Amino acid sequence: MTKYMDYMISPHPIRVFDPAVDPKRLKLQSLSIVSAGHLPGRTSQRRDSDFRHWAFVVITAGSGYYQIDGGEIKRVEAGSWFCLYPGAIFNYGPDTGGFWDEYYFTVKGDRVDEWLRDWLFEVDAVKSVSVDETLLHKMEMMFMLIDSGMPSNLDRAALLLESLLYELVSQGDRAEAGNRGRFALKIIEDLGRSLYETPSASELAARHHISVSTLRRVVHEYTGYPLNEFIHRLKTAEARNILLNTDMSVKEIGEALGYKDMFYFSRVFKRITGVSPRSYRSRVGT
Repeated sequence: MTKYMDYMISPHPIRVFDPAVDPKRLKLQSLSIVSAGHLPGRTSQRRDSDFRHWAFVVITAGSGYYQIDGGEIKRVEAGSWFCLYPGAIFNYGPDTGGFWDEYYFTVKGDRVDEWLRDWLFEVDAVKSVSVDETLLHKMEMMFMLIDSGMPSNLDRAALLLESLLYELVSQGDRAEAGNRGRFALKIIEDLGRSLYETPSASELAARHHISVSTLRRVVHEYTGYPLNEFIHRLKTAEARNILLNTDMSVKEIGEALGYKDMFYFSRVFKRITGVSPRSYRSRVGT
């Protein structure tokens, strides 16, 4: 390990790990760590940078930006990670006048191609990571293994990095699934609150800033029913409650729920419950 001060990078001591091991002594030839480091309080930015190998950067504090080939400038916050790779030009670093705490690992080997094929997707994205003691311990463990200078430990560090990256990707997948679930629940709750408004599909979609086709897909995925059918079932459930707890007529209930034709409302109710509204009130309400 090299630990030194470089005020061009950070006002704090930085650590850089460059394995001094003959590659022929490594048993794991498909993946090896080229370099690694910890840059606490980094203030420097990199402009028009290109890379010979793949690198994975974890930001544990501070904030900044990340840009590939002059494209969209993406925000980087504490609890983010991103990739650097050959064949592209990168601009990245903490905001001007700001800082971030950075851990990085640079690797080479055919195994990276397997990652890209099988599970490491969306390499241009800035992804979220949960920064906790477990994550920090794993990264420090890799530093210790690299710093030992033993070929077997360098192999272990490479495998530990592979495991960590896979967990980061899986963590992001779980978070994305959770976000989709919360979004779907928000839409479904909106439908439940709108039983007496009867907004159109386009109005519902506009409320959530999505297209009508996306609205229909989300509802179907999370309820098992097409949008219109799910709305009918919500309204039927509400009608059952009204039938049992009020003296409103079937016509009044249907109109309140947006059915202008009482006979159509009765047909929908019977199709879903198996009985007509009047029969439901007389059978269940007695």
